Amino acid sequence: MSQIIIIRLLKISIVLGLCLIVTGHALIVSSYFTRQHGINGIIIAAACIAIGVLLSLPTKIYLTILLMEAEKRYLKAHSHKHK
Repeated sequence: MSQIIIIRLLKISIVLGLCLIVTGHALIVSSYFTRQHGINGIIIAAACIAIGVLLSLPTKIYLTILLMEAEKRYLKAHSHKHK
């Protein structure tokens, strides 16, 4: 796969992960949901948060590494021009 496709998939994964985290938090805070579903509702909300964290954190690390590599190439290219 090309790097552009990988970055798009990672960005989608980040957005999906953040949406799951916000959804899980909203479900826990919602008194109606926890009253309606009891302990199973809390487990569902916690699972949403856990899956959201799993989706969002590794992709952020990978994108940070890609940005650091791009910055190295940029600085290397511009340091040769100024000499």
